[in-house]
Amino acid sequence: MNEDIKKLKLGAVLFEGFELLDMYGPLELFGMTQNIDIVMLAEEAGRVRSAQGPVSVADLSMREVDQLDILLIPGGRGTRKLVTNESFLSELVRLSSLAEYVCTVCTGTSLLAKAGDLDGVKATTNKRSYQWVTSQGPAVKWIPEARWVEDGKYFTSSGVSAGMDMALGLIEKLFGKEKSLEAANYAEYDWHQDKSWDPFAKKAGLV
Repeated sequence: MNEDIKKLKLGAVLFEGFELLDMYGPLELFGMTQNIDIVMLAEEAGRVRSAQGPVSVADLSMREVDQLDILLIPGGRGTRKLVTNESFLSELVRLSSLAEYVCTVCTGTSLLAKAGDLDGVKATTNKRSYQWVTSQGPAVKWIPEARWVEDGKYFTSSGVSAGMDMALGLIEKLFGKEKSLEAANYAEYDWHQDKSWDPFAKKAGLV
């Protein structure tokens, strides 16, 4: 990597009950680029427990951040409570306004949808939770059949592992396809490059 290239800053938002793979699948791939610095965020700095039990540590509180290139928002059962947390949603929208790119995984899309940040934006989400998530943002242009959706600066993905495909899609946009394929191959991951590949939409009765 050229040391003269300024690294991008990625803020990853933790909350109680976040989904581990939603968060760490994309971060593994973003980190492989060596062009992105990752900082963990939460309402308050410190320990945050995942839906599966293991604890992660937020480096900073969300309100401490005033510069960001990429915002990553995972899903998980904790989103059910957060859609009614107005202070959290307000801070999330502020972070979204700072970022050049905003990525949501799975039910994490519900948070920006509820906050109104995705009004008029094409987006997708976890197909097993599709009805609940879409009810949070009736003004969002929901796409029922998609592995991930890109609309302007917003990248939204289907459930859990789909966040990895989305992350590789953004890596391609930022650094080129060779860099995405390099990360996928290093991770021994079979990248679904077709955004429309989505057998889970049919399984959920959405198409």
